[in-house]
Amino acid sequence: MNELDCPVCRVRLQGYVDQELEPALAAEVAAHLAACAQCAQVCEEVKALKVSVKRHAAYYPAPASLAASLFAPEAPPIGLMERWRKWFAPAFSATALALAVMLYVATPGSEQPLMDEAVASHVRSLMGEHLNDVVSSDRHTVKPWFTGKLDFSPPVFDYAAQGFPLLGGRLDYLQHQTAAALSYGHAKHIINVFILPTPDADKPQQAQSIRGFNVVSWQTNHMRYVLVSDVEKGELQTLSQLLQPPLNPHPKLFCAEPQTPNQPKSL
Repeated sequence: MNELDCPVCRVRLQGYVDQELEPALAAEVAAHLAACAQCAQVCEEVKALKVSVKRHAAYYPAPASLAASLFAPEAPPIGLMERWRKWFAPAFSATALALAVMLYVATPGSEQPLMDEAVASHVRSLMGEHLNDVVSSDRHTVKPWFTGKLDFSPPVFDYAAQGFPLLGGRLDYLQHQTAAALSYGHAKHIINVFILPTPDADKPQQAQSIRGFNVVSWQTNHMRYVLVSDVEKGELQTLSQLLQPPLNPHPKLFCAEPQTPNQPKSL
């Protein structure tokens, strides 16, 4: 008994006529056509339609560009790194540029890391009992305490008369170097004055606000000063003016020698 029925045979007729079936399937269709007159008649009609199309259908030559694209040699596959470069390099460049601009805006200058460290140190000094290593309002006690602990001599003065009493001093560590930290009081507020040497040239005073704290900084005579506190900006600048050279709070006064009435004036 032939396993192939008429519906299945007629589905496969087009492939059979075009000689596109596998040999086993083509043999089954041929066997069915030999036994079934109706399917054989349908097969003849399919063959006649195919011949009629070849004879009467219009043919149009393909454009040369289409033929060239169809028969052109296959381009070598693009490597993974090349695809990454073409797709992601522009986006990466734009992202890098945006990041650089953002960092430039967020970091106004090279001094910003020092300012951030100074604010963090100020906060730490208020959290525990390490505001001062030496507690004294006497500059002659605080200043000698730093001797041998620093490779520079920080200026130490008491400004109690101006409303900024000296409370003491301690060692700190900023920008990978040991620094002097002086503490001053003002109306129940604490002001930290950080002093450290620098090879850079003098820089004028700058004021800014970092995380709610006022910061005033400047450089003079190869010394870098950073003042941090939660006092008003103007009050912090008042102390900074006292600290800036000349640092001697009692400058000598020079008076011209009085001339006697009979002393001739010099020409």
